[in-house]
Amino acid sequence: MKRLCIILILGLFSMNIMAQNNVKQDIIQKIDGEQMKGKVIKITDTEVTFVYAGETAQYVLKKAEIAKIVHASGRVENISQQSSPEQSRQKDPVTMSGSPVDHHNKIAILPFTYLMDNQPGAEAIGFKAQEDTYGFLSQHSAGYTILDPRTTNALLSKGGVTRDKMVNFTMKEICDVLGVEYIIDGVVTQNKGYQTSSTSDISSTKVKRDDNAKVKGVSSYGSTNSNAVQRYDVAVSLHIYMDNNASIYNQTHKAFLSNTDGAYNSPLEYLLKRCPLYRK
Repeated sequence: MKRLCIILILGLFSMNIMAQNNVKQDIIQKIDGEQMKGKVIKITDTEVTFVYAGETAQYVLKKAEIAKIVHASGRVENISQQSSPEQSRQKDPVTMSGSPVDHHNKIAILPFTYLMDNQPGAEAIGFKAQEDTYGFLSQHSAGYTILDPRTTNALLSKGGVTRDKMVNFTMKEICDVLGVEYIIDGVVTQNKGYQTSSTSDISSTKVKRDDNAKVKGVSSYGSTNSNAVQRYDVAVSLHIYMDNNASIYNQTHKAFLSNTDGAYNSPLEYLLKRCPLYRK
């Protein structure tokens, strides 16, 4: 009798386990490929509250992390589109509207690269060109929001997108770090051009006479002045990317020969006035 009771208890226990295994669960498919099985408790505009099967702790997931939810009923709810490979994203049609809503019509300007005689130059000039671009474009960008350089540089630093590591990031990834739709990237190049020089001679002679107009002595002196002016070839390259890695503007403009070290403002404004983000 006792043995029969044990068999019945084990049988009921096994049936209970089988019943639990046959219970359909909600399945969350994350963008990174992970699957979460359990029960979806709540869905809001930005978040999904979830409980794992057999547990009570609630987890809150961002919708941006979720590709789709397969509900226990069989209904499939697509939450966000998974990112396609970089090569196919670059083939997306270029439009003036952003992909993620929170990126829309937002612009960030990266610190410019400064090259002196084809070698990396002072970073201070690159930051100055970034500031000048912000100052000029912020007055001619109606409808756009431009991140100020301090905010841009702080977000880049926090995201690990330093100048020496920037080549390891796609423009889409940098847009995601900054939360913008457009990235402006620039290069200022400066090379020594020809040098002009001029020389001038100044001389003077004095004659000293006595009261009888006789020459008592002659003295003379002279000086030579020389002046050299270094001329520079200055050019600015401007590249604008969208948050799908598409390039929508890529131009270079040279300044007239200048005797000022770092005179890039004229070609910079020339390019900005002709870029697709400029508004009169």
